[in-house]
Amino acid sequence: MEADLLDQKVTRTFAGKVVRKDLLHQIKGGENVPSYVLEYLLGKYCASDDEGEIRIGVDAVKETLRNNYFRHDESNKAQSMVEQNGKHRFIDRVEVRFLASETKYWAAMDNFNFTKIHIADEYYRRYERLLEGGIWAIVDVEFRPIEEGTKGSPFHVADLKPIQLARFDLDEYVEGRSAFTRDEWIDLLLRSVGLEPARMEPRLKLLLMTRFIPFVEKNYNFIELGPRGTGKSYAFSEMSPYCILISGGKASTANLFYNNARRQVGLVGHWDVVAFDEVSGLKVTDPDAIQIMKDYMANGRFSRGLAQVHADASLVFVGNLNQPVETLVRNTATDLFQPLPKEFDLAVLDRLHFYLPGWEIPKNSKDLLTTRYGFVTDYLAEAFRALRKQNRFDETERHFRFGSHVEGRDATAVKRSVSGLLKILHPHGGATKEELAEYIELALEGRRRVKEQLKKRGAFEFYKTSFSYMPVDNGSERTVGVPEQGGGGVISRDPLPPGTVYTAAVDDEARVGLFRLEVTLAAGTGKVRTPAGLEKGLKESLNRAFTYLQGVRDRLGLTVVLTQKDIYAEAIDLSGSRVECPCGVAFLAAMISAIQNRRVQAGSVILGDLTIQGNVKGPTSIMEPLQLALDNGALRVLLPVANKSQFAGLPEDVVEKLDLVFYADVDRAVLKTLEL
Repeated sequence: MEADLLDQKVTRTFAGKVVRKDLLHQIKGGENVPSYVLEYLLGKYCASDDEGEIRIGVDAVKETLRNNYFRHDESNKAQSMVEQNGKHRFIDRVEVRFLASETKYWAAMDNFNFTKIHIADEYYRRYERLLEGGIWAIVDVEFRPIEEGTKGSPFHVADLKPIQLARFDLDEYVEGRSAFTRDEWIDLLLRSVGLEPARMEPRLKLLLMTRFIPFVEKNYNFIELGPRGTGKSYAFSEMSPYCILISGGKASTANLFYNNARRQVGLVGHWDVVAFDEVSGLKVTDPDAIQIMKDYMANGRFSRGLAQVHADASLVFVGNLNQPVETLVRNTATDLFQPLPKEFDLAVLDRLHFYLPGWEIPKNSKDLLTTRYGFVTDYLAEAFRALRKQNRFDETERHFRFGSHVEGRDATAVKRSVSGLLKILHPHGGATKEELAEYIELALEGRRRVKEQLKKRGAFEFYKTSFSYMPVDNGSERTVGVPEQGGGGVISRDPLPPGTVYTAAVDDEARVGLFRLEVTLAAGTGKVRTPAGLEKGLKESLNRAFTYLQGVRDRLGLTVVLTQKDIYAEAIDLSGSRVECPCGVAFLAAMISAIQNRRVQAGSVILGDLTIQGNVKGPTSIMEPLQLALDNGALRVLLPVANKSQFAGLPEDVVEKLDLVFYADVDRAVLKTLEL
């Protein structure tokens, strides 16, 4: 394999801290060994660009693993080998604990499965991380028989060499970053997780960068939902030894936050990132867990009894969407939080800082795997951990300010996302104003995606979703949307055939529905015909509109048509909400449009019902239907003058972006609906 220019710069700048990632994938497939262990061995045996030497090195790595790496269920065999041979070398995770009752330090080895191994003080004094949760190392263990009649341990650490980084120099890392352009740095980071950026669009690269934010930003709440097989779990199981991935199972207060019986802090106090895999299978067994989670997600602390506990762990939720995104978005009965446990109420969801659209991430394939150099996982993990101590929260406000809809938790979420991206991509500083704007837009999009789902669930309590930003020097305001919502794809902004009208409605539970009414004429005897299964409320609205039309047909000059033609009417539920829709005025406009062969003005939505005598009845609330109409591409909405009192309470973006036309009677409504 020929090295590309980026490879040459990487190996020159970060010598000894990078490894060819394709070699890792070759061995990883057959070995259940942490990535940083394999990368250490690859760096030792495969430090060459010669393919022949690399093949020999890969064989040496496999041989080393066969002789020195033992699984947990092979611990008895491992201990027996030490006893029989007197000494053996292991690759294992080692931790040192001080036992106060004995005034002695003991080493424990995970897969060796022994917790009292003698260790000389030179090791834990030289490698402090042995006392801070442990490290993976190459360990020589000796067997020294215990004197008869005495108690103790026969196992002794004869030598120890860390595999994980024992010390990290952040200044060296930051200085190395300055040798690369922003785009080169992104490519290097992607190669560090085994992906080949040459086959990716810029947006995809930046989206993948957001997976790193929980590693560099304290108390960051991140969610990614999407199809299976896109690497969601891998990112949080192999990226860092400071991250724990919980697969399904139960979530209890004692496990996650605080164990009152033992007076011990849970997982959030021991890990930088706590990630929940297959979040749809998460079972919340303790009713207090959700309330504590709300407190923790909001400010990084919680109370348990008399204890006030502070912790820094970021929370990550990953899972699978089992329906097409288009269906979830357009159906008002569903949303993009569909897989989450029912215990995750609005308050929990509102504390999420960023929603990564997993459906935009391609599925894993050989074509996406890199054959180039990337950072050794342990080195990058240490860099990210060191960057957690930086605070870049306020850098956004130096050049930009947010629009009126970005406030409170929204502003906090956006600032924290931008802070994370700056730490990842510009640890040395130096982001341009254009780059900062790019990060702000992505952060606004990720938070707006959260807010849009809250709006669907929360009876429009969270209706302020028109996120925007502008330069502090009074530049033009830029609104940021969410791509999957689309907007213009549901309500056509082009003229539709005569007889076609859009309408919307809201029920007593604040659920909204969007419908397209279609009316056509055929030879007949003046009857109304509907398809089987037309919802009862829609059929009643149609019948009232037809009865009124029959009563005024002479005045409108429609007597002949209405005696010689049958009217075929249908209603298409565009939102899939099954909301009852009183829409007599829209049906009347559709019938007259079809009879007179005149089209409805493009992008129009008609609200309101009518009695058989033509009296207009307005909806109970216009806020929700108007917001739904705007979100789906409407240009103008006709609504009863009786609802004018609700105008003052409408969101700013609804008033600014929709042409609102009030009508006092059905004749005026039809007149303002049809093209001239």
